[in-house]
Amino acid sequence: MDDVIAKDSNGTILKDGDNVTLTKDLKVKGSSVTLKRGTLIKNIRLTDNPAEIECNADKVKGLVLKTCFLKKA
Repeated sequence: MDDVIAKDSNGTILKDGDNVTLTKDLKVKGSSVTLKRGTLIKNIRLTDNPAEIECNADKVKGLVLKTCFLKKA
């Protein structure tokens, strides 16, 4: 996994443990929860896919988010 380079919507390189904010409102599939724009997501984990990260939000655990909707905090 060392060669996987994940980048946020601005092109900033993301690393495990970074904090990110959402750039738009996102509806969570299988739930009635909507994550609002500007929500801080702490302690992200990179996946094998450079376009996705794993994280936990306040209301939802075990989320997979696309990096195009994230901005490094």
